[in-house]
Amino acid sequence: MKLAILDTSVYITHGELKLSDVVLTALRRAYVVRHSAVVLSELRRGTSTNAGRRWVAELARAATAIWAPAAADWWEAGRLIQQFGDARHWHTSKRRDFQNDALIALTAKRHGATVVTADRADFELLGSALHIQVRFV
Repeated sequence: MKLAILDTSVYITHGELKLSDVVLTALRRAYVVRHSAVVLSELRRGTSTNAGRRWVAELARAATAIWAPAAADWWEAGRLIQQFGDARHWHTSKRRDFQNDALIALTAKRHGATVVTADRADFELLGSALHIQVRFV
C-alpha cells in the first residue's frame, strides 16, 4: 500500500472547516498514513485551547511512526528556499514559512510517500521540483 504524510493544512481544514469524514476515510483507505514531526510541531505550536492541546497530544501518542527530517533534508530545504525565494522575491517571513513545507516534502521524498495537502501553491512548487506525488484535498 502507498505511504502518505498529511500536511498541517489537512488537519487544520478538518478541524476548522470540518473536512468530510468521508474524505479522511478515503485517505486512510488509499494510504498508510505516517506522521511528520514537522506537522506535529506546527499543530502543537498553533493550538491555543486545552481541547486542541489534548487532541494534538493524542495524535502524537497514537502515531505508529513519526518521520523527522534528516540533516540532508535541512540542507536541501535551504537550497530550495533560496532558489524559489530569490526567483519570486520572497521576504524573510515567506522564506521562513516555506521551510516547514520544504521539510515535509523532502521527508516524504526520502520515504517514497505522497504529501496530502490543502496548500496548493507551495506544494505545487515542491512537487514539481522534487518529483514527488502530491494530492490536494
